[in-house]
Amino acid sequence: MFRRLDADAGDISFRFNDTEIVARQGDSVAAALLAAGLCAIRATPVTGASRAPYCMMGVCFDCLVEIDGVGNRQACLIPARNGMIVRRQTGARDLL
Repeated sequence: MFRRLDADAGDISFRFNDTEIVARQGDSVAAALLAAGLCAIRATPVTGASRAPYCMMGVCFDCLVEIDGVGNRQACLIPARNGMIVRRQTGARDLL
């Protein structure tokens, strides 16, 4: 039903928490995480409920993660790149 636009793109890898994720060149971080079977990529600040990427175009903010030490990054808008460190965002980001 769904297929990648460029099936011949090279593979890259990055870390999500303690897991190595293999993605295709050109994937967004959110697309790579979903393709790897990871859905719950953040927790809400009030209830701690798990959230997954929803709109995949930067409107809903359900895919917020920490990327290379910077919080509140929208995983659906950030291209995955080799060696990046992505962490699950739990609650609101500190304002330091």
